[in-house]
Amino acid sequence: MNFQPRGISDRAIQGPASYQSELEAAEALLKTKDTWNGVTAEAVARMRLQNRFKTGLDVARYTAALMRADMAAYDADSTKYTQSLGCWHGFIAQQKLISVKKHFGTTDRRYLYLSGWMIAALRSEFGPLPDQSMHEKTSVPALIEELYTFLRQADSRELNDIFRALDAARKEGDKAREKALIEKIDNFQTHVVPVIADIDAGFGNAEATYLLAKKMIEAGACALQIENQVSDEKQCGHQDGKVTVPHEVFIAKIRACRHAFLELGVEDGIIVTRTDSLGAGLTQQIAVSHKPGDIGDQYNSFLDCEEVTAANARNGDVILNQNGKMMRPKRLPSNLYQFRPGTGADRCVLDCITSLQNGADLLWIETEKPHIEQIASMVDRIRKVIPNAKLAYNNSPSFNWTLNFRWQVYDAMKEAGQDVSKYNRAELMKAEYDETPLAKEADERIRTFQADSAKRAGIFHHLITLPTYHTAALSTDNLAREYFGEQGMLGYVKNVQRAEIRQGIACVKHQNMAGSDIGDDHKEYFAGEAALKAGGAHNTMNQFG
Repeated sequence: MNFQPRGISDRAIQGPASYQSELEAAEALLKTKDTWNGVTAEAVARMRLQNRFKTGLDVARYTAALMRADMAAYDADSTKYTQSLGCWHGFIAQQKLISVKKHFGTTDRRYLYLSGWMIAALRSEFGPLPDQSMHEKTSVPALIEELYTFLRQADSRELNDIFRALDAARKEGDKAREKALIEKIDNFQTHVVPVIADIDAGFGNAEATYLLAKKMIEAGACALQIENQVSDEKQCGHQDGKVTVPHEVFIAKIRACRHAFLELGVEDGIIVTRTDSLGAGLTQQIAVSHKPGDIGDQYNSFLDCEEVTAANARNGDVILNQNGKMMRPKRLPSNLYQFRPGTGADRCVLDCITSLQNGADLLWIETEKPHIEQIASMVDRIRKVIPNAKLAYNNSPSFNWTLNFRWQVYDAMKEAGQDVSKYNRAELMKAEYDETPLAKEADERIRTFQADSAKRAGIFHHLITLPTYHTAALSTDNLAREYFGEQGMLGYVKNVQRAEIRQGIACVKHQNMAGSDIGDDHKEYFAGEAALKAGGAHNTMNQFG
């Protein structure tokens, strides 16, 4: 049974390699149990195959190995980048992976992203919250567990449909189809894929980070994404007011995550370190420095300082010795310290190099716009020190992608001396520009952004943090407009159900998706002919074929 299609082996997860070997193993076991009347080897084999991942740690070990293999493949060939969509509910994750398998025949290099923003906005018991680490940290591992519960159920459902087809082929005496279906079972690819899970800034000190990391890994996370903001002042990466911490504080949290992985036996666990320095102009702490040029001194060198003399010294001044001069860092009324303007890129590069030198596996540079050369300008500098440095990048809905890329094309046309007189740069978002050469070129750049930046800017993983937040709102708005308006029931039938049927959306048979057929088969395993099953002739789901 091909749960790891690219040659990664883990016998603890895979167990017997085929339907036949599972069946033989179950038969051998049952021969030793005289009183287990009515338990059939085929039922046992099928239920085992439908539940190959027994624990979240099984999932974490499997997906970590998968992700490591993908990272190595990307190092050899930058066209083999990976992608994910953020999911705020297990059902959304399940439907995403079912759709991926339907359209592309494989889940290779497709992941899930777990967004702290969406947990705050949608999954907190406090109600909708901003992305400031105010939500319950227990909601993070709870969502990871939920995602994998739904993905494992997707495996169970798809396999159950194959088992039913196998029974039908046997009943009809169709040996060729029986053989083909058994091969399909043996080569089944799981819906279980890596999840990159957002641990925000660690929800406290390094010990708090370690404790939460353990819970996230136990729930199935193979990759933890942590950012270098102050945990109790954390802001969304696309908002103002971000405050970073000195490197030694952040490194302690990286180590905390690594210890959590190693304690739980997930030796391939991945740590993604995010730097918000490009947009963060403040720090809460002055770094400890023991000698000129050490990491603390480098961090402090970016502080906005002024020289102190006996004449301008003030009560309560904090003084730094920088190159033999007494310097006073600018301290705000909030007791935060300010960095010099224009140092963000330099701080990002230092953050990234330092993280990779202290246990990080992937980088995340939070930018204010999707601009390949801006990202590449920093990655080029990082790779001079660490040649295989690579990024996870936020293809964020916080960017106005249309406007940003139309600006980029406009500016490139103007710089090349082309006539841009028919375009108003300030109004390029207007629909009247949609069919112009400028807009078409911008759309083409958006279409190829992931492939182009994977090649030029070292982006191994492309993710959209909040897509299903927006798609849920958009589809609900469209349905509400039609159903509560003149279209009435046709608003649902035409735009939802009919579209589901014609596009082959699996959950049009929602009873099946929720596990009704699986339950019926289990009832038959347990009670035989006495089973009261839901999927008979009068089940309305039969109207969908």
